[in-house]
Parts: sequence; structure tokens; C-alpha cells
Amino acid sequence: MALEIRQQLKLSQQLVMTPQLQQAIKLLQLSRMELVDMVQQELEENPVLEEGVETLDEKELREEVSESGPENKEGEAPAQEVKEVAGESEGLSDIDWQTYLEGYNLGGSTADFYEEDEDRPSYENLLTKKSTLFDHLMWQLSLSRINDADRAVAGEIIGNLNEDGYLRATTEEIAGSTGVEPEKVEAVLRLVQELDPPGIACRNLQECLLRQVQSLGMEGSIVEAVLRDHIGELENRKYPVIARALGVPLDEVLGAAKIISNLDPRPGSAFGQEDVHYITPDIFVYKIGEEYVVVLNDEGLPNLRINSFYRNALSGAEKVDEKAGEYIQEKLRGAVWLIKSIHQRQRTIYKVTRSIVKFQREFFDKGIEYLKPLVLRDVAEDIEMHESTISRVTTNKYVQTPQGLFELKFFFNSGISTTQGESIASESVKSKIKEIIGAENPKKPYSDQKIVEILKEHGIDIARRTVTKYREMLGVGSSTERKRLF
Repeated sequence: MALEIRQQLKLSQQLVMTPQLQQAIKLLQLSRMELVDMVQQELEENPVLEEGVETLDEKELREEVSESGPENKEGEAPAQEVKEVAGESEGLSDIDWQTYLEGYNLGGSTADFYEEDEDRPSYENLLTKKSTLFDHLMWQLSLSRINDADRAVAGEIIGNLNEDGYLRATTEEIAGSTGVEPEKVEAVLRLVQELDPPGIACRNLQECLLRQVQSLGMEGSIVEAVLRDHIGELENRKYPVIARALGVPLDEVLGAAKIISNLDPRPGSAFGQEDVHYITPDIFVYKIGEEYVVVLNDEGLPNLRINSFYRNALSGAEKVDEKAGEYIQEKLRGAVWLIKSIHQRQRTIYKVTRSIVKFQREFFDKGIEYLKPLVLRDVAEDIEMHESTISRVTTNKYVQTPQGLFELKFFFNSGISTTQGESIASESVKSKIKEIIGAENPKKPYSDQKIVEILKEHGIDIARRTVTKYREMLGVGSSTERKRLF
């Protein structure tokens, strides 16, 4: 059979995503902080964009700019005459030199500059650097009386500590990098372990806790014996086994376990804590009278507008060459698409939140126990949008409600049938499980099967494995892990 090349026409349809649609979809799934960062980047890269309040003329231009271009028109605005400022003494008499010199520090101590404490700047406004674990240990090391060779080894040890304060390098590795004997490294390591905080530079949890016990002056006590010889039984709460092995009463073992529970298993974590990042809600829900009002949070989000210079250049008020006009037109389209996409994003979030409030009215009135089962399709059909759009809108978006701060995805959950034939939201079941565990006796915590029986008394019939799954999702341990004897 011979092979040949031939041409033929074929008519077909395919889905093509325009750049505008791609940008709108990208903006929908961005969180608030990511959106602010993206807008700031666009402000830096696109000269047509600027911050400000959009005027009525700019709004009309934004709606028609995609069809217009940089055309030259008559009637250009005359250039405003700028008066040159002479470098002589002209204008010097208008300056209040006394006020200027009072507000200008000519050097010297800042403490001498302010006559009263009320005039001093707040110390909270001063720039400070948070001390790290490395800085804290090196500062103590600089105050100790050791020779330069040992100081170099100690610096190598401190440099190999992780954020929890544990040593993550062997003595052989440190000896190889510093060129000393492993025995010398062990001796210097013991010196470093005497620094603050207690338990620092240890290689495992047992060594860390033992060092803390020794720093408390409890050497030779039952606490040290439990940590040294019975830490495995201690983790599994086998207190009677420890008491029989040590030949001491059970109460003494329980007392030792209580002391150990107050020790710090991560002594370096206090220096490695990151700054807390608070969640900024994208939208607010207020209750005014008997109605709920949805308000978008525009605080911190720059108000974008078209730069007046490029707007004039587009309308022909400014003379520009052909290449510059094409460049302005391209950047202007990008700016308009961005502004439209942000407006569309905000409108979509508003409509989705309004729909959620309508479906979950009882939750906003009474609390999480009245949260209803809800799926994306319900909201999508209500506001006549696609489910994928609802999914993008509710990702990483937060709403402040009278019941607290929640992610929009929180309101979408599956339903569980009750004994009365009704449906209850899975989040409500999780809340009920958390409430039951919070009210239990710590010495006799409920098993998962017992929680199943208690839930059935409240009309919720679920399997034990479902209780186990929900308990693990809540970050709650098993009954054995929750048991407390003291």
C-alpha cells in the first residue's frame, strides 16, 4: 500500500481560554495576601497602572479602551509653564528656620534631644532584631573562659543545632571538620550543654530531659531513674510496671511523671518562634436587626486606576510615535483586564457569601450545631455559576461572622443521617465529639465505642471507625493517650 501526503479541510470546535479568562481564573484562586502581592508587582511592572480613586471618565475609558487606540486629535492642552527656581536667596525668607532646626537632630544622644518623656518616640516603634538561639549561645560562649581551640569547637557544635536545640551532627563529624579528637569534642559538648537554656545541645529526648533534671539538682532521684531506665514504660503510661521495677510506691512514680511532664522537650523552640501571621478576612457578615449584611473587605487592597499621562496619550492629547502608542495600548489592555478581573473577583466572592448566608442561616443565628449539609452544586445553581468557579472562590478565602472567623470552604460539608431521618453536617458531628471528649473524666476517658453510644443518645448514628476518623481529624489522641492519672 503506497503512502502519500495529501491536504484536507476539517471543521472542528475546541475550547480556547483567552488571556483575560486565564487571568480571571488565576485571580479567583489567589488568597488575599497573594492578591495584594500580585497587584503590587503589576504596579511596578505596568507604568499605565497607578493607585488612586477611579473617576467617572476613567471608568468609561476602561469600558471602551479595548476598542480604541492612540489617535492624534486637535486641540491639545497647552503645556503648563513651569517657573524656574533661582539658586539665590529667593524664597529663603518663607522658611521657618527655627521649626526646621528644632525638628532636625544635629547629632549627639537621642536621649538629650527630648526634654520630656512625652516627647520621646514609643519604644514599640523602634526597629529591633529578635535574638536567635545561635546568638544567645554564642553570647554566653563569649563570656566563658575557654581557649580559642575549644571556642572553635563549641562554635561548630552550636552551628549544628536545629531549631529545637538538638545536635544533628555526630562527634566524629565535628571532629573531622575541626581537626581535633572525638574525645575533645565530647568534653567541649559537655561545656556547651551547661549553657542556657537547660537541655540544649543534646542528641535525643532522653539526654535532653536528663540534663534538665540535673540542672534542677535532682541527681539520684526517682525522676532521674525513671528517665534513665524506664522511659519506654513512661511513654506508654505503665506506671505500675515502673513502680514494681524501682521498688517504690505508685504515688512516687506518679509524682515523678508529673515533674517530667513539666520539662521542656524542645529547649530551643523559644528562640525559633516565627512571627504570628494573622488572617485578614476577605469579607464580613454583620447582623443588623433580623437581617445579615455582607460587606467586602477592601482595606489594604490598592485602588487601581489608569495613569492620566497615558490616558491623555491614548486620547491624542499627547503626541507619541507609533511604537510608543502600540506599547501604551498593550499595557493599557493589560491594566484594564486586571482591573476588570479584580472587580469580577470581588463580585463573585460577594455573591457566593450571600448564597452561603441564605443556606446556613441557622448556623449564623445559633452556632455550629445547626450547620447544614451543603455542597458546591447548591451554591452554583443558586447564583448560576459553575461548580469549579465556586471551588476556586472558596479556597483560601475567609469570612468574619458573628460566630467567628471561618474559611468559606468550612460551610461545605457532607451530611450524616440521624435517627430521626434528618441530615446533620459532618462539622456539627465533629463539634459534638469534641464537646464529649472535653467533658470526660481525664482519669477514665471515653473509648471510641463509648463515644458512638453517647452520640446515638443524641440521635446521631455513626460507625466507630467514623468516630476514630473524626477524632484524628480534630487532632485528639486515643483514650490511652488522653488518660491522666494526676
